Amino acid sequence: MRGKEIRLERIMDRNTKKTIIVPMDHGVTNGPIDGLIDMGRAVDLVAEGGANAVLGHVGLALYGHRQGGRDIGLILHLSASTSIGPDPNDKVLVNSVTNAMKMGADAVSMHINVGADSEARMLSDLGRVAVECMEWGMPLLAMMYPRGRKIENEHQVEHVALAARVAAELGADLVKTVYTGDPESFRVVTRGCPVPVVVAGGSKTSDLATLQMIEGAMEGGAAGISIGRNAFQHRTPDLFIRAAAAIIHQGMSVEEAMKILGE
Repeated sequence: MRGKEIRLERIMDRNTKKTIIVPMDHGVTNGPIDGLIDMGRAVDLVAEGGANAVLGHVGLALYGHRQGGRDIGLILHLSASTSIGPDPNDKVLVNSVTNAMKMGADAVSMHINVGADSEARMLSDLGRVAVECMEWGMPLLAMMYPRGRKIENEHQVEHVALAARVAAELGADLVKTVYTGDPESFRVVTRGCPVPVVVAGGSKTSDLATLQMIEGAMEGGAAGISIGRNAFQHRTPDLFIRAAAAIIHQGMSVEEAMKILGE
């Protein structure tokens, strides 16, 4: 078994081949937001709920990861920008594949805004990092968002399908992108992408809306979710993850999953 396959088993369920990833990279983008003041506690809660992996910058590995009882996969993020920078869509490399390996990461990730003014450099970075990941057997998750002056609707299926396909063509092993709104249109994205696609959670919404989005994405061929604020900012993050896992790993309905939350 190759290194990538071994490491992918640490961030995806071995039986369902699906995954629940909780991104916690918001500290660089937005600072110490609610839910991530204590990163160690945030990781412990989603781990107890059954998340497959957490994702963040070096700070997550240094100050928050694997401090509690249940183990959980670690994905180290390699690119960043801040919300107050000149162009928040311009993501630059801030870490390396080899350093992520030294820190015990099970995978690495990058954020690419397809359509941004700096798209060319970000795609160049993605291709170079993908080659490094192939050399070292490190899985690569590419966060692909249609964002830029030509993008009026970042959920438009043609844009999302293009963004996902670009990631696969350049060597990503997993793709994270936005949901297009319904299973039929999202199936266009997943069918057009030869690697697993996980759906992004986006802004904080209600439990019902989030679980309905998860159910629709799974019907549309998603390989799981990568949800941050709707998980770690939940009043009971562990129960929310259990509810999401019921849909993703057990095929339960939204109504059944809501019962786990007591609703």
